Amino acid sequence: MHAIIIKTNKAMSKFELMTLPFAPEALEPVISRETIALHHGKHLQTYVNNLNGLLPGTPFEGMALEDIVCKAEDGAFCPATQETLNSVKNNAGQILNHNLYFEALQAPRLNSLPTGALAEAIDRQFGSFEAFQKEFAKKGTTLFGSGWVWLSADADGQLVITQEPNAQNPITKGLKPLLTFDVWEHAYYVDYQNRRADHLAAMWQVVNWDVVEQRYH
Repeated sequence: MHAIIIKTNKAMSKFELMTLPFAPEALEPVISRETIALHHGKHLQTYVNNLNGLLPGTPFEGMALEDIVCKAEDGAFCPATQETLNSVKNNAGQILNHNLYFEALQAPRLNSLPTGALAEAIDRQFGSFEAFQKEFAKKGTTLFGSGWVWLSADADGQLVITQEPNAQNPITKGLKPLLTFDVWEHAYYVDYQNRRADHLAAMWQVVNWDVVEQRYH
């Protein structure tokens, strides 16, 4: 069983950079080693450092990452300035988003497809896997600015594709996140420049459907 890789030192309320489940070069040519080094080693590390600097002395200290993301949406939970709440929400959200993103990637495989109950749900709700891919890519390419496109499940197991701007995560809407493609420019600009659609089309080769299926269950 795969799990979200989030290391926390409860006593010090420190989050650590997740360990990638693949070698830095393993996703080439879909995602280059250089992009992984920048995306994981620089951008994600910065979010971790920022959040660790924000938490001491706040009600968020010692909380699980998912709880921080949800509670930071509630201004009544923490008597902090809106600027501080936004910083906590954005950095915690980006850590959670990136952990879920990286964990569900693997070395490229042509014709990689979901199986089992997830595949059945996709066919039932979207008509076919190809129709699902088309809708997912459309949501990813049409999201204005930076953010994420997500496949999630609601409480009844129904699948939902959402656009989440900036650092938003579907858990704040009561959904279970299953799969995400990052459409911040730092996720693809080195390899694809401004061709976001090409990046999204190539991403299907590196999805680890075993992880996504386990999340669905």
